[in-house]
Amino acid sequence: MSIDRKAPIDFFLEDQVRLRKPHPCGSVDWTVVRIGADIGLRCQGCDRRVLLPRRVLEKRIKTFISRGPAYEAALEAIEAHEVAARSTTDGVVDET
Repeated sequence: MSIDRKAPIDFFLEDQVRLRKPHPCGSVDWTVVRIGADIGLRCQGCDRRVLLPRRVLEKRIKTFISRGPAYEAALEAIEAHEVAARSTTDGVVDET
């Protein structure tokens, strides 16, 4: 998955990310375990937990390995909202 550097990145619990620089244990893969102003990450190599400010993580991220279940739920909610918006605008007739 490529990352658009101009738009803010949405992180979800259980996202698996690859960072640019390796952890001292040698792993570059991390799992998101906390969301907020700081993002909690767990190293997949040694299970060490760290907190990174969101802006720092957005700069260090290389790619998403996989997205968590909350990401799929968010996509479904967006799609359902778009379908509902289209169905309400399809029945509107301009009477001017």
